[in-house]
Amino acid sequence: MDKLYIRGLEIFAYHGVNPEEKQDGQHFFMDVTMWADLSRPRQTDRLEDTVNYAAVRKTIHRAFTAESYDLIERAAQSVCEAVLEEHPKVEKIGLVLKKPEAPMNASFDYVAVEVELSRRENGGTGQ
Repeated sequence: MDKLYIRGLEIFAYHGVNPEEKQDGQHFFMDVTMWADLSRPRQTDRLEDTVNYAAVRKTIHRAFTAESYDLIERAAQSVCEAVLEEHPKVEKIGLVLKKPEAPMNASFDYVAVEVELSRRENGGTGQ
């Protein structure tokens, strides 16, 4: 199985438990890994034979900003489910969702959650 990557994707959204997070919003960063069979596009050089990462980026943005979640765990799950639903060539997705502005009284780079979801675990979505 081959992999495609989107690294450092920045999206502004309104996720968090605290009222100010839901009101003011903050920047989130994502590192996305998608597993897919890329044997055909490696031969054909045709966009329609591969996973279009620009289309995936649009799916991620829409899914991530459609609702305001308390937990980044749920936001990450929502993104993974949407990608599997809308992009049938993706067999598995891994997502690291980083929250660098988490409301903690400490100096840190970010807090994060890592979620992996495969088509089989998601009830065969998209097939």
